[in-house]
Order: sequence, then structure tokens, then C-alpha cells
Amino acid sequence: MSPVLEPVVPLSARRRPVPRWLRRTTGPLLLLVLWQVSSATGVLPSDILASPGTIAGTASDLLEDGTLPHAMLVSVQRVLIGLVIGGVIGVALALISGLSRLGEDLVDASVQMLRSIPWVGMIPLFIIWMGIGEAPKIALIALGVTFHLYLNVYAGIRGVDAQLIEAGTALGLGRWGLIRHVVLPGALPGAMTGLRYSLATAWLALVFGETINADDGIGFLLNRAREFFQTDVIVVCLIVYAALGLLADFIVRTLERLLLRWRPNFTGK
Repeated sequence: MSPVLEPVVPLSARRRPVPRWLRRTTGPLLLLVLWQVSSATGVLPSDILASPGTIAGTASDLLEDGTLPHAMLVSVQRVLIGLVIGGVIGVALALISGLSRLGEDLVDASVQMLRSIPWVGMIPLFIIWMGIGEAPKIALIALGVTFHLYLNVYAGIRGVDAQLIEAGTALGLGRWGLIRHVVLPGALPGAMTGLRYSLATAWLALVFGETINADDGIGFLLNRAREFFQTDVIVVCLIVYAALGLLADFIVRTLERLLLRWRPNFTGK
């Protein structure tokens, strides 16, 4: 009777793979432990940077007295209003410029010229034009959002495969049919990319905008903490900014998965 040959399984294949969530959290946890140890041993003085324990206590106090939730609500409201206004303007300009050569000639040069101006430098003009209320803060956010959405939606429209246009025309689609069934779906990936960039810019613009005589919001807490050298409050505000930014990015990623199911993506190996 001939011997039965068994396949040789490499030792690495027998090991259970480390969960991805554990690998992704190892680095931040090690950094947090190093931070706490440095603070406890005096290597990192509290007047330079508060310890994680102190920051957690401060965050708990701000949550309990309602200061932090109210500030978050005000800041999120500003971002949403600016995002909607900037999004409508940016997408409208991109459609005008992307779908028509005449529109491109009339719109694109002006937008590209305005885009080259640092939007933070518009703060003095916004204060002169709109005062120091909510309007300049929202206008600054809308301005930063507009250009990202315009560029990405415009590039998405102009990046649609010409063969798809020819195929749609051969199937009897008219101009509006091509726009609805071919051009806009083809431009959707670019629009989602522009939305992600716009959200990141919106939070950045919020930080600058809330320095304009703000009496509410996360930026107000940040500026007040700076005046009193409260590093624990400053770090709490920065963590909130980061958390809200990650939440917004997660929402956009979820929308991408829902709206772009038809497009296969490489997810890494």
C-alpha cells in the first residue's frame, strides 16, 4: 500500500491572524500610555501639556455642566449651514462649466482666479462686509467648501468616458438623458471625493471662523482656554474637532459604499 502524502502547510498559515482593529489601535494606545507615564514622572510638565487623566476629567466636567454639548451643537450648525451653501454654489458652477463649453469659458477662469486667493485672507473683507456676527463665519466655511466641490465635480464630468457618451447616443438618449443616465453617474465618484475634501476644509475654516469675535462654539472654548493657559481644555477641544471630522468622514464613506456599489474598488491586500 503506497503512503498517503499530505500537503505541507507553512507555519505562518497555521497562526491565527491578528484582528485588524487590534493592529490599528495598538499605536494610539502605546502613545497614550507613553504620554501618561511621561506626565506622571514629570518628564512632561503639566503647564506644557496636561496628562490624559486630567484631560479625561476636564472632558467629563464640561459634559456634565452642558458646556461642551452646547458648543458642539453651535459649531456643527455652522458647518452644516456653510456646507449646504457652499455645496449648492460649487455644484451649480461645476454643472454650468462642465456641461457646456460656453459655461466653461464664462465660469472656469473666474473660479480658478478666486481659488488662488487664500480663503483665510478673506476674513478682513468678510468682517467689513458682514460685521462680526454669524455671517462671516458661515461665509468663510462656504467659500472653502465651494472650490473643492467645484474642482472635483467639474473634473468628474469632464472625465466621463467618451465611449459611454457614444453608446448612450446610439441607444437613443437625448442631451438630458445623457446627462441624467451617463454624465452625472460618471461624475459621482469625483463628487464624493470633493465632499470629503470639503468636509475637511469646513472644519478647518470653522477653526478660523470662530476666532471672529465668537461667544459660542468649540473655537470660543479654545480661545478662552488659550488666554488662561488651560492645556487640558485646549486638548479636549482638539479631540472634539478630530472626532467630529472622523464622524463626518465615516458618513461620507458610508454614502460612497451605498451610491457607488456599481464600481469595483481595490481595498488592499
